[in-house]
Amino acid sequence: MTTMIGKSIRRWWAVFTMPTFLAFIIGFLAPFAVGIYLSFTKFTVITNAKWVGLKNYEKAFGDEYFWHSLIYTTLFTIVTTVIINVVAFAVAYMFTKALKGATLFRAVFFMPNLIGGIILGWVWQLMLNGVLSHWNTSLTFSGTYGFWGLVILTCWQQIGYMMVVYIAGMQALPTDVLEAAAVDGASSSQTLFNVTIPLMMPSITVCTFLTVTNGFKLFDQNLALTGGKPGHDSELLALNIYNTFYGRMGWEGAGQAKAVVFFIIVAVISLLQNKLTRSKEVEA
Repeated sequence: MTTMIGKSIRRWWAVFTMPTFLAFIIGFLAPFAVGIYLSFTKFTVITNAKWVGLKNYEKAFGDEYFWHSLIYTTLFTIVTTVIINVVAFAVAYMFTKALKGATLFRAVFFMPNLIGGIILGWVWQLMLNGVLSHWNTSLTFSGTYGFWGLVILTCWQQIGYMMVVYIAGMQALPTDVLEAAAVDGASSSQTLFNVTIPLMMPSITVCTFLTVTNGFKLFDQNLALTGGKPGHDSELLALNIYNTFYGRMGWEGAGQAKAVVFFIIVAVISLLQNKLTRSKEVEA
């Protein structure tokens, strides 16, 4: 029976794989290739694109707002990655212990991840501006206020999701290793740092990868919470590309060039981060 199923799969594999493969080409590869081409052209619509070489990239790299948003996004990603993973790991560690009502608390922590970014941005804008109004200021008073507003919003949204990943990893830990550590007289902190965390590196790899990429790609929340105000001071990289493409006449090509650079930056950082954490897994 198994042999017959295997023969059928080998014979008809194209029927099952081709629809997905075609969708991938149409929905991702083709637009991506067109986007790279447009980054070397001057255009308003695809049909009137004219080749200009590297001028769009020169224009993009000469834009002070682009460099500000890149640095701003990098700092934002570092801060949110550290906070989200530390807090999510701590909450997951707490919930894997005997705790009354743990299931309910897990659901409460996870629920923010189900809310759309635009909605979250508006809700947190109202709440944070309501608090800041006591000091006669608002989130758009400075880029610093907007930065920490985005940090609070992003951490609140993503901690619950990463917590679920960490809980799954902790529940899969080999109990014999933990029991051996207890028999050897290891304290709770020694077990945590010398046994649990090294064994949790696969989960840490996944969560770090997700938080790093989510930090660099954040758009909806930034658009709704601050819109990049004041000026472009609280503008993350994705919003900067959007504003360049749609808000600055004659900058469509430069906006597309920024998008290509953005893709390369996220891809390189993701690969480096993944390689680094994978090496820690091997050491563990």
